[in-house]
Amino acid sequence: IAQNLDGPIRAYILAHKDAIQLWRTVMGPTRVFRARHVAPDSIRGSFGLTDTRNTTHGSDSVVSASREIAAFFPDFSEQRWYEEEEPQLRCGPVHYSPEGGIHFAAPAGGLGPA
Repeated sequence: IAQNLDGPIRAYILAHKDAIQLWRTVMGPTRVFRARHVAPDSIRGSFGLTDTRNTTHGSDSVVSASREIAAFFPDFSEQRWYEEEEPQLRCGPVHYSPEGGIHFAAPAGGLGPA
């Protein structure tokens, strides 16, 4: 878990079968010099300053992701999400609540978190 000395951070839990690999591709290589040459359109290639100020972080494995999710979101239960929430998100339209900062399955007949 990286320290942020320059201001606020945003932490997200990405849900996708290949979330770790996909996010790491969007971020680009950890080393900014390399990112600028091999992935100039990546986040790090576009905005990274140095190797320690490379603008973004992503877990490198499922084990790391679980540990980091627990640190940033102590009330989040991965088990509960997989058992209860994830199946609902696969059943139909998904909406985003800016107020809650979450995606949710659209309930029958209306908008709003289920």
